[in-house]
Amino acid sequence: MLAAYRPILSLLRGTAFLLAASGLHGLLLPLRGQAEGFSTAALGLMGTAWAGGFVAGCFFAPRLVRRAGHVRAFGTFAALGAIIALLTGLMIGELIWILLRAFTGFIMAGAFMVIESWLNEKATNENRGTVFGLYMMVTYASIMTGQMIVAFGDINSASLFMVTAIFFCLSLIPTAVSTASHPQPLQDVSLDLKGLYANSPVACVGCLLIGVANGAWGTLGAVYGARIGISTAEIALMMSLVVIAGAAMQMPAGRISDKTDRRFVLAAASGISALVGVNIFFASPRIGALVIAMTACYGALAYTLYSLAVAHANDHARPEDFVKVSGGLLMLYGFGTMIGPVIGAGLMGSMRPESLFLATALAHLSLAGYTLLRIRRRAPVPVEEREAFKTLPSERGVTPEAVRLDPRTPAEQEPRAADEAPDG
Repeated sequence: MLAAYRPILSLLRGTAFLLAASGLHGLLLPLRGQAEGFSTAALGLMGTAWAGGFVAGCFFAPRLVRRAGHVRAFGTFAALGAIIALLTGLMIGELIWILLRAFTGFIMAGAFMVIESWLNEKATNENRGTVFGLYMMVTYASIMTGQMIVAFGDINSASLFMVTAIFFCLSLIPTAVSTASHPQPLQDVSLDLKGLYANSPVACVGCLLIGVANGAWGTLGAVYGARIGISTAEIALMMSLVVIAGAAMQMPAGRISDKTDRRFVLAAASGISALVGVNIFFASPRIGALVIAMTACYGALAYTLYSLAVAHANDHARPEDFVKVSGGLLMLYGFGTMIGPVIGAGLMGSMRPESLFLATALAHLSLAGYTLLRIRRRAPVPVEEREAFKTLPSERGVTPEAVRLDPRTPAEQEPRAADEAPDG
């Protein structure tokens, strides 16, 4: 039994290093930028650039992978990630970091698509749920590990940039030494906005707004922590616990939504997320433990919303449209993460650090209001006809290839290429 999972475990090791590198670099840059005196607008644009690069990578990376093959393409992406990590440690400046973050987003999209398509190739119909679950566990654990490394290093030196580069290099080893057959070429990504909105207006608008809120927090949460004066270790713990709290609350929220109209759960969770954010704004906590507790409460609610929105969309979608709908919602979420940092940076620059939560509250209140409006216009899907809820990571970019790994994807949408020769 263990032998059947050995190739998957090897790929997951590469995924762990890749996500640890991404988590470490993503937290290190805003903290170092804050220490260097970067403007709030520049720090926000770094997040926008990363999200823009990631979305672009989802559209264009498949062409590069088809041309070079999975092994060479992934090796290129990982090597570029290491180079960019080192460059950000060597060249300290707002404009160059914004540009480099865009390239980082692009190569991360390409690397994720290669790994996710490879995992999809190795998974069978019998173990797909287990593989998907392992992938989610690695995602959360690796992001948290990468972020917590910041607490044990000096953000003012080049050492953490070097550690990031090492992790990027380590991520390519399991893939580079693999002798297994390679997946068939990645499929191009398309976005049918009209079709997505017709399938589920709430999910379509919701994923965009959730992206706005999560993009603002994910980019500027560390900046908020630094500006209110909590320590680097506390900032790292704060960012990690937001992820953990969101992961822990996804299943309880999902189980409740399986038994009632998901839109009620979505509206309630988004409304309470807004209230928590507004409370943080007015309370303006400065004690580290209190800040961590309040932001963890925020994450427990805010990071359940994406999975709820996608589950609601899939309740209305035909099984054969699962990949198209979920992939399209991912792109809308990505566009939202491009907008959020700009709004958050604007509010933080003109007011106080806690204004970041006004940006998230605006998105969450808009989602709650729109969801309640749509409840009056469309009947819920009967419980017996709904798709089972599945957790989805929303604290890092997810590519459409991850959708094909989801056990809810119909078998006919899981093309296999086990008999193809390696392309390495």
